[in-house]
Parts: sequence; structure tokens; C-alpha cells
Amino acid sequence: MISGGVAILDFGSQYNQLIARRIREMGVYCELIPGNASLSEILRINPAAIILSGGPSSVYDENSPQPDPGVFQLELPMLGICYGMQLLALHENGKVEGGHVREYGPAELYHEQNIDIFRGVGTGLQAWMSHGDRVVKVPDGYSHIASTESLPIAAMADVTRKRYGVQFHPEVNHTEFGEKLLRNFIFGICGISPKWNMKTFRKNSIEKIRNKLTGGGNVILGLSGGVDSSVVAALLHEAVPDRFTPIFVDNGLLRMGEKESVVETFRDHFRMPLKVIDGADEFLTALSGVTDPEKKRKIIGRVFIELFEKAASEIENVTHLAQGTLYPDVIESVSFRGPSATIKSHHNVGGLPERMNLKLLEPLRELFKDEVRDLGRELGLPENMVSRHPFPGPGLAVRILGAIIPEDLDILRKADRIFIDYLLENDLYNEIWQAFAVLLPVRTVGVMGDERTYDRVIALRAVTSTDAMTADWYRMPPEHLARISSSIVNNVNGVSRIVYDISSKPPGTIEWE
Repeated sequence: MISGGVAILDFGSQYNQLIARRIREMGVYCELIPGNASLSEILRINPAAIILSGGPSSVYDENSPQPDPGVFQLELPMLGICYGMQLLALHENGKVEGGHVREYGPAELYHEQNIDIFRGVGTGLQAWMSHGDRVVKVPDGYSHIASTESLPIAAMADVTRKRYGVQFHPEVNHTEFGEKLLRNFIFGICGISPKWNMKTFRKNSIEKIRNKLTGGGNVILGLSGGVDSSVVAALLHEAVPDRFTPIFVDNGLLRMGEKESVVETFRDHFRMPLKVIDGADEFLTALSGVTDPEKKRKIIGRVFIELFEKAASEIENVTHLAQGTLYPDVIESVSFRGPSATIKSHHNVGGLPERMNLKLLEPLRELFKDEVRDLGRELGLPENMVSRHPFPGPGLAVRILGAIIPEDLDILRKADRIFIDYLLENDLYNEIWQAFAVLLPVRTVGVMGDERTYDRVIALRAVTSTDAMTADWYRMPPEHLARISSSIVNNVNGVSRIVYDISSKPPGTIEWE
């Protein structure tokens, strides 16, 4: 438990993770908690402040999410955002009204100059609105402190009790002064000290891991070489080096040089007792002739579990299984809105604890992805591993559209390597969240020298994102695309055409399958 943090009550806004990210970036611990959680659950983190989030409901809807009434009896600073402001007004005996034209988008905000939450913020700046209902009467003890052209009460405050409501979203970049307003609330009004950092987290996590393993026993981890599992491995190796074994399963669907890189980093550099399983034949045999992407994922998951379980059975006295679960996964599972619809199956080892009767160890479950990267640097992982793009568990199987054969894997590996190496060499890699090549199940006419060809098509994908929940295609300069295309066609036999994917998420997904 981290004391002196912020409890963010989640009422279903699409921006809620942004609130948490903004506060974490300030060096302050916070947690997203379902808006209708009990008071005891909220007090579990010993909060120094409460934030009531936005949400899509009307406070007057029959099934609208409502906080535990005890929340408003707490003598803690509070900030209500959008729906959260309306809740604050309603429960403090103000008045909220519906039936107005829904306001979505930018608006110029004019505020009182001497209010602490707006300290250092110029008036007439852009704020981002997303609401239908509005506060039409502030509660007793509150004052109206901001307005827009169409919204008379755009913010309210009870300065004495340190309670504030804003009808706009300070957590989004579209609100020009949003970060300043949140900093004013967290530091100036709440007086919270910025004590959340990866150095502290590293120390506390090692202590927690050792405490969980005080009864004896060993811990295993399915190490993929990706950021999350690599950071878990480094953390466990520091905490319990003599009781930890990472298991790397080579499924034959990895990128060029992947296996060698994992072995060099974890066995040679960190001196971990890395157990390497060569499962390429098993995976490729099981995938033979399979074209449906969902079937591919399920087959890969099944074979992985079989090989992982066999490898684990050869290690004595295993009691714990470690996983790289991150905070967004935790948020999604406990969100007021409930888990989102399944778009595709995810290859993970989530089924292993039941099969193997192991206790689960998730040392990163409090962290966002950017914090995991920072922790990796703190633990001494090489930068090229910490900053690497995400890679799907099923590997290249979901980047070859159609059946998987060794010849196609070879084509895709070479094309992907040329693409990624170019991005690295030209300082483009770190501007992109994820970049990769896809081998399409079509052939197209071309000319190579004086001969007519009928070869394969490679699609290049590069997106920007913060958390992969949404993504936009990366605006690759044409001169770079031309050089990448030329390099792939000239150096990869069997490829005659390159296309660039300009789909965003939504409506598309980041991966093609």
C-alpha cells in the first residue's frame, strides 16, 4: 500500500486512464477504483485526495453509477471532472439539469483570477468539453468560478473545504492548461509530495517479492524477450536470484536474431539460469495448413502451455508463476464498465496457474507501460530492449496472412529486419509506438531487370499511440518510404511490391490478424 496518493473514482469515461497517467507523471501515486466501490475499498490506499472522474451517464439515470455516500463525508480535497462535477453538485445539494444541447469539443474558458486551482493559468484558453447535463446551481458554500460562452457554470469551488468541480477535461491534451490545473490541485491544494518513482518502486517490489516467498519455493517466468517479461525477469533476478528460473520458448515464429538476443542478455550478461526450449517443429507442425487467425492463436497458446509445463516440471520445488500483468490490464478487469468485448484471443500464460497449481506473482501490476520502461532502465536492462516496440505473443504467425510455411517466415523476417533497422538508423524508431511488416497472401505482377515477375506483397505498418487502446498511422515521410521499399525489394527474394498501411485504430486494429 502506498500512502499519500490519489484515489480516482472511475465512472466510465474514456479518458480515465489519462487522469491516472498525468498524476503518475507528476511523481504521485494514484489508483483507478470503480466509482461505486465501498468506502473501505477506497480507503485501502490511504488517499490524500479524491478525484471523481467523468462518465457517459446522466446523474439522474435510474442505473447511473453513484459513489458510496461516505465519500462525501471524508475531510479530503476533492476534484470532480465532468460527470464527477455533476455528482459533487448533486450530493452537496446543488442542481444538475439535462435537456441541453450536448457540447463536445473545444471551448474558450473564462475564470476568476484569484482562485488557487487556476493559479498561473491565463483566461480565455481552450478547454475540452464532453457533456450533455450541466450544473445550473452550485451547492451552498460553493462559488461559480469559470464559464464559457455557452456554459454559465463551467467550474465551481468550495475553497474552504478544498472541493472543486470542472465541467471540462483537464487530463486531455486539448485542454491547453490541463496539466497546470492538475498540478495546482495535487501540489498546491492537496499538498501531496512527489514520492512515486521507479527507484522507490524497485526497492519496495523487491521487499514484497521476498516476503511472498518467505515460505520457500521457487518462481518461474515465461520470458518472451519483450519489455514486460524482461523487466519482470530482471526484478526477480535481483530479488531472489537463487530461486528464479526464466523459461524461453522458441516457437519458430520469432523475428530475426530474437533468440540470440535473449540468450545474450539474460544468460550471458545477467547470468540467469535461463532455460531455452526449442519448440519450432512442434509449433509449425501444429499450424500446418491453418489459415484462420483465431485458430492460429489458440493452437499457439495450447502448444506453448504444453512445452512450458513440461519445462517447468523439470525444475524442483516451483511454487510461484510470475507474469508481466500491467496496470491497464488490471483497470480493464475491474472497470465500472466491465471488461471490453473480446476482439481477439491473447496469447498469455493465464491458464497455467490452474493447470499447475502455482501461486501468481505479478510485480508490475501497478505500472503503466512507460513506467515499466523506466523500471527496466533502473534495473540495468539495455536500452534497445527497454525501448523496443511491442511484439505479439503469436509472433509472425499473425503477420503472415494465410498458412504458415518456413519459406514465408524467412521472407517476412528479412523484410521486417530491413524495415526496423532503417527506422533505427534514421532516428525514426522512437517516434513510433509499433512498426512491423506483414506478408500478404497475394502475388502481383512486377518487373525485375528484363524479366516479368509474379511475386509477393509486403505491407508496412507503423503507428503512434500511448497505450495501444487507440492508435494513429505514422506519417512516414515519402523519401523514407521510397528507400525502405527499394531496400526490401532489392534484398528479399520473392517480394516485388511494398504497400503502406494508413489505417487508424479504430476502425482497424494495430495487427492485421
